[in-house]
Amino acid sequence: MDRSKLHSVIALDMVEFEFNGTPHKSPPQTTVAGLLESLGIEYRFCAVEVNEEILPKAQYSIYEVKPGDRIEVVTLVGGG
Repeated sequence: MDRSKLHSVIALDMVEFEFNGTPHKSPPQTTVAGLLESLGIEYRFCAVEVNEEILPKAQYSIYEVKPGDRIEVVTLVGGG
């Protein structure tokens, strides 16, 4: 298969969703944990909301991002 066709196939398979108010794409079966890792976000120090519902940390490695999801991530920042 030539590369131009391969690129088109891969692009069609991407899951489109909103991440912190911005359009985003990820491969199918991407979990919230995988998404956070790919973005360099340490999930131990953040809260994730999917479609206006808080996602429990125990679900981060189970929940797969779906087309049209609205994902919001809030990270904790230490300081004095």
